[in-house]
Amino acid sequence: MNPDGTPQGPEPRETPRAAAPAHGLRKELPAEVRAAAPQEPRPEPAGEPQLTGRQRLAKGLWPPRVSRAQLIVAVLLFVLGLGLAIQVRSNSDNSALRGARQEDLVRILDELDDRTQRLEDEKQGLEDQRTELENSSDQAEEARRQTVEKERQLGILAGTVAAQGPGITMTVRDPKGAVEADMLLDAIQELRAAGAEAIQVNGVRVVANTYLTDGTGGKGVSVDGHKITQPYTFKVIGKPQDLEPALNIPGGVVQTLEKEQATVDVSRSEKIVVDALRAARQPDYARSSSQ
Repeated sequence: MNPDGTPQGPEPRETPRAAAPAHGLRKELPAEVRAAAPQEPRPEPAGEPQLTGRQRLAKGLWPPRVSRAQLIVAVLLFVLGLGLAIQVRSNSDNSALRGARQEDLVRILDELDDRTQRLEDEKQGLEDQRTELENSSDQAEEARRQTVEKERQLGILAGTVAAQGPGITMTVRDPKGAVEADMLLDAIQELRAAGAEAIQVNGVRVVANTYLTDGTGGKGVSVDGHKITQPYTFKVIGKPQDLEPALNIPGGVVQTLEKEQATVDVSRSEKIVVDALRAARQPDYARSSSQ
């Protein structure tokens, strides 16, 4: 109660202060604190569905935004990869001896060594002829002797004279008629590379300009216009130790013919007679440069 006897009223209460707005507090904070404070999430625009994280990633990746420099680099990398792939494939295809046995590889190396030796012997023979001409007292007689010998050798190569010597006989039987002219031509080329000096096929002399064609209707083969039929018999003069392995190398003549279900028989002999002759042709335009 009051001193005057009147009842005392309620004590006045202190009015609480209103809370300061959040943005007001942020203005009062230093700039560093405001930057570190978490930002309030912005509300999504009305009418647009909220995207998940995977959808936002897909939207950022597609459609791709490729610059001109990136496109040029991608094209260059593609060309480089294509070139490397082609190179690797060509190296794999060219290695025909990859699956060959050790015995076959040794035989091929021996054949290469024999070819090298033949070339060295031929070179030595030419050098000996030159030495004989230089040292002979009667150079004219020595020159005539070498000319006759050279003519005989060239006659054998040209097919104008008969020849005999060691070599092989190869017989190809083709009951199904699958052997074509190019297969027999490959056999001739392989024999020449192995050192064959004279070749005769079914009575037709093989020379430098010999050609083979398939017969009409796919039956038989023609050699220089002369039709021959199977069995095809090759008489070859040369070193048998070189000729036979050349035909039997992996992927060579014998295997190619056997893939066509043909049978191939190769036999060595110390005396092979090649007696089919070719008429000597007089050249129309070529003349000896020594005249």
